[in-house]
Amino acid sequence: MRRELFNDDHEAFRETARAFVAKELTPHVAEWEEAGVVSRDAWLAAGAQGLLGFPIEEEYGGGGTDDFRFNAVFDEELVRAGISGFGSPLHVDIIAPYLTKLATAEQKKRWLPGFCTGELITAIAMTEPGAGSDLQGIRTTAVRDGDEWVINGQKTFISNGILADLVIVVCRTDPDAGHEGISLLVVERGAEGFERGRNLDKIGQKAQDTAELFFNDVRVPADNLLGEEGKGFVYLMQNLPQERLSIAVASAATAEKILDITKEYCHSRTAFGRPIGKFQNTRFELAEMATEVQIGRVFTDRCITEHVRGELSVQHAAMAKWWLSEMSKRVVDRCLQLHGGYGYMVEYPVAKAFLDTRVQTIYGGTTEIMKEIVGRSMGF
Repeated sequence: MRRELFNDDHEAFRETARAFVAKELTPHVAEWEEAGVVSRDAWLAAGAQGLLGFPIEEEYGGGGTDDFRFNAVFDEELVRAGISGFGSPLHVDIIAPYLTKLATAEQKKRWLPGFCTGELITAIAMTEPGAGSDLQGIRTTAVRDGDEWVINGQKTFISNGILADLVIVVCRTDPDAGHEGISLLVVERGAEGFERGRNLDKIGQKAQDTAELFFNDVRVPADNLLGEEGKGFVYLMQNLPQERLSIAVASAATAEKILDITKEYCHSRTAFGRPIGKFQNTRFELAEMATEVQIGRVFTDRCITEHVRGELSVQHAAMAKWWLSEMSKRVVDRCLQLHGGYGYMVEYPVAKAFLDTRVQTIYGGTTEIMKEIVGRSMGF
């Protein structure tokens, strides 16, 4: 079906993003995966191209375009090129709304120019060793001491954790107030007592730096409180739908890309004297996947449209996140099977996708948590 989501501006931006990815990212993928981290030069190049600040106000060096369709275009182009390590979706899709909606004028002046240029890389620290999808289980504390906050605790699985110059830390500022005792504090690179653990060794997304973070009596200025004290949980709930939509966008694009590659493979690969696509089982497998991918695309695009209008509900974002990520996982696995032994070779895109996309049903809220959200929205 023809997509009706984008206009000429979005398609022009797609060409810019595609050219940037081909020139600045694709040639370095193997190098970055070996190193376990993307070069900061890539971030600076993206900033110079205007690919990091399009949702940021123009006065801070951004594009002033708060239209998630631009986010979706860039995310799709990264997937199309097989780029799983460059953390711009986290930076632009997930962190930007916190800063544009919650930061004070002084905070914006301090942080947003570097955000746009790529000189200031961002992360958000929610997950802890004992608290994942259950954000009310956060144990990292922040205690007010005069004009400072003192932070103690540990975070894990933090994307951009090694490179990050600015980390939004989810803290408990009132231990007796439940979810109303959670606040957001910004910790900047170089803060005394702020330490990074090892770059975690994952099964996929090897170039995406993912770290443990430690906060030992870390003192940050009172002015580094993001938004209001005690409103952190509310802010997280308000911004999680866009994060989950971002994952759905990547999942849909992954399924489309790998299915296209597999169709071509089934045309060219022969067995018993004919292309494997001529066998009924293969045709049925491809037909089922093509149908699921098309249904996923239509729902994803509808969710993007609703989000741009400010109407995407929490439950619809949860539906998109769990169904698209599970669909993508299922499609990639079936496509790998159709590739036979070649599908098990890492140099084949289907094998890399098999490893890189597995986490999509986990981060941003697990499939099980997404179903819980949807179930509760039905009155149960």
